[in-house]
Amino acid sequence: MVAVLALAGTTAAVMQTLVTPLLPRLPQILHTGPANATWVVTVTLLVSAVCVPVTGRLGDMLGKRRMLLACSVPLIVGSVLCALSSGVVPMIIGRGLQGIGMGMVPLGIALLRDVVPAERLSSSIALVSASMGIGGGLGLPLSAAVVQYADWRALFWGSAVLAAVIAVLMWITVPRVPASAQGQRFDLLGAAGLGAGLVCLLLAVSKGGDWGWASGTTLGLFAAAVLILLAWGRWEVRVTDPLVDLRTAARPRVLLTNAASVFTGFGMYAAMLVLPQLLQFPEATGYGLGQTILAAGLWMAPGGIVMMFVSPLGGKLTNARGPKFTLISGTLVIALGYGLTLVLMGSAPGIMLAVMVINGGVGLAYGAMPALIMGSVPLSETAAANGFNTLMRALGTSVGAAVVGVVLAQMTTTLGGHTLTSENGFRAGLLLGCGIALVATATAALIPAAREAAGGEGPGTGRETEREAAPARG
Repeated sequence: MVAVLALAGTTAAVMQTLVTPLLPRLPQILHTGPANATWVVTVTLLVSAVCVPVTGRLGDMLGKRRMLLACSVPLIVGSVLCALSSGVVPMIIGRGLQGIGMGMVPLGIALLRDVVPAERLSSSIALVSASMGIGGGLGLPLSAAVVQYADWRALFWGSAVLAAVIAVLMWITVPRVPASAQGQRFDLLGAAGLGAGLVCLLLAVSKGGDWGWASGTTLGLFAAAVLILLAWGRWEVRVTDPLVDLRTAARPRVLLTNAASVFTGFGMYAAMLVLPQLLQFPEATGYGLGQTILAAGLWMAPGGIVMMFVSPLGGKLTNARGPKFTLISGTLVIALGYGLTLVLMGSAPGIMLAVMVINGGVGLAYGAMPALIMGSVPLSETAAANGFNTLMRALGTSVGAAVVGVVLAQMTTTLGGHTLTSENGFRAGLLLGCGIALVATATAALIPAAREAAGGEGPGTGRETEREAAPARG
């Protein structure tokens, strides 16, 4: 069952990078302009951000197995619709449906708390949680290979078949567990408010570079996001059965874990944005490595494999030292990996080694976050709390993409009449990723130990107390 849930999470995450190799060809394929074609990527981000906390809450209310199976339906339908598309509108609709599938990750993590024995819980959580990064790391080379050697529609037909197989496996292997929040009301107004606020925020973040950061549209969206999310927060603290229990989310242990999640997501995505470009830049620049998109993806792929193997080890580390220690270790390893990229960025094998170190750190950190969250929230809020934490990671990657994108766009050089990101621009992007990883480390270090967070006696920062924070220890 754990392997099936991890594969489900990986499949959902692959959908995020599925169309990356297609981006230069999308305007021609869909008979549209480049600006419209970028919505094929943006819509998946927006829909997944809105739906992840909603599906998490519905999982608590209606049953996690039921919602896992429900998430697989739009994943299948969206993939088929994309495969059949010849225009931009059906493609955007299909990609939006694929975005709903990201809800499987927090649902799977929350389900583990209900069904996995205590001695295996931390390792299982780590593997399923890291499936988001694993899918992103493996999705690029797989999709690049398909695009290079087969028809682009095969990407989506393959996705549909894989999603259908996952649905069948979940039907067979995932047990029925009583809903932990059965009988509570669904906060429809809260879902609408959070969705509207997130759409405004993420639209501004993802499209600000195209529209202009000082444009009326971008600033208006930022202002609308602030106003809507403030009103949403006021509603959530007053309603009886909120979509997200903000009082629980405000507990230092939960709040700081979510903050560290944002920074870790930023740190992870900076490498995913910078290094593939560095691999593909022409050798004539003096710093580019001249790789094809397929070759670049293959050089990056070992990072995803490392994450797959490191995640269960991170679970064992959590059992031994607690999730806070694992999170701090993971973010420090990410920072170390960025340091290696600055030294080894002159060769493809060097970049591969650095990516393996960075992704090893991501595997440790991503596995520790749900353990910290689930050790701090009531059983009836497990899926919703994990959904919100997943949203924080996604928010970090979105902000990271926007900020690093601005850095790369501003620090440029000219070659053969073309404007390209300079070597200093790439170094600045990597230094930024390293700095944010260290900020994540500092934030994680401030997370109170379990006994301290619970208001017990003593400082609660020693090894024994931290062990109690691991979900395997309750």
